[in-house]
Amino acid sequence: MFLFVKENIFYNRMKGDTMHKLKVCVYAICKNEEKFVNRWMDSMSEADKVFVLDTGSTDRSVLLLKKRGAIVKSEIINPWRFDNARNLSLDMVDEDCDICVCTDLDEVFNQGWRDKVEQAWKENITRIKYPYIWNFDKENRPQTFFYLDKIHSRKDYMWTHPVHEVLSNIHHNERFGIVHTIVLNHHADDTKSRSSYLPLLELSVKEDPEDDRNMHYLGREYMFHRRYQEAIDTLLKHLSLKSAKWKDERCASMRFIARCYLFLNRKEEAKMWLKKAIKEAPYMREGYTELAKLYYYLKKYKLAIKYYQKALAICTKSQSYINEAFCWDGTIEDDLSVCYYYVGDYKKSLQYVNKALEYKPNEDRIQKNKMLIETKVE
Repeated sequence: MFLFVKENIFYNRMKGDTMHKLKVCVYAICKNEEKFVNRWMDSMSEADKVFVLDTGSTDRSVLLLKKRGAIVKSEIINPWRFDNARNLSLDMVDEDCDICVCTDLDEVFNQGWRDKVEQAWKENITRIKYPYIWNFDKENRPQTFFYLDKIHSRKDYMWTHPVHEVLSNIHHNERFGIVHTIVLNHHADDTKSRSSYLPLLELSVKEDPEDDRNMHYLGREYMFHRRYQEAIDTLLKHLSLKSAKWKDERCASMRFIARCYLFLNRKEEAKMWLKKAIKEAPYMREGYTELAKLYYYLKKYKLAIKYYQKALAICTKSQSYINEAFCWDGTIEDDLSVCYYYVGDYKKSLQYVNKALEYKPNEDRIQKNKMLIETKVE
């Protein structure tokens, strides 16, 4: 159940110049994050306390965190599991804490987040959902966006699954609030290795073969590792699970199967699965866009135009992690300008190249395309 919350004006706890009625603590895990420490601590300083479990840093992370006032504990977790690390970091949090806030060191809240959390925290609330921006483009514009729910009460919660861990309510008695004005921004360290994800996902599926979420993630991970047949087989297992009912994720599994078939040069199977994806979730741009991309790749420009236009007719972006940045970042408009050029409709080609430049005004290739198209229009 989700509640749209109103402001609560009763306070009795002091922090600085502001009165607060609740004790708010941040907790996190860390390994070699020194480049993020100061930015993260600046953002998390609105909390009463900050707890960090360091899992083996060899840089100055621990020193810098302690210097900034974090309470730090060091522990090597062997064999490594994200859920065990999260649970040990949660164990560090004071028992009398009212609200726990789990973040990573490469994430920062917009200023003023703590007051908004308190205003949302009614007596029967146990967990809060809030906007999460997963990544940004080169112009620092938000790309993938969905809602996260890692703000929760101190009791009755634990982390589960070795990787892509989830916060689970032990007694199934949680009640959600939604706060649309708390925004957590993710600025990922792309140099960090994610090599442990695949074996941990294999372990997760072995531990719970009926968990549809991690079956989907495992299939996706096989695809990332170019193990295409294993990816197809695993994604088919995901689709066959009785618990796999979320259409957005089922659509994604179908699209990933299509990608794998395309990499295997089996274009007809790829086309078939993309059409299945569209049928599964016709309210999402992703299926139409990927089928249009396939036709674009095959130089069937009229069909590409047809499906790109169907994608553009969908104006509401999914609020789940499933949404793909290339459906919303000007890629469709860019490709449409090329498609219309090759079918001889230069006015529409110019129209869409101008729209693509609104997203990517400094893209040299698109600027050159515009100059070429303009010669045809004249």
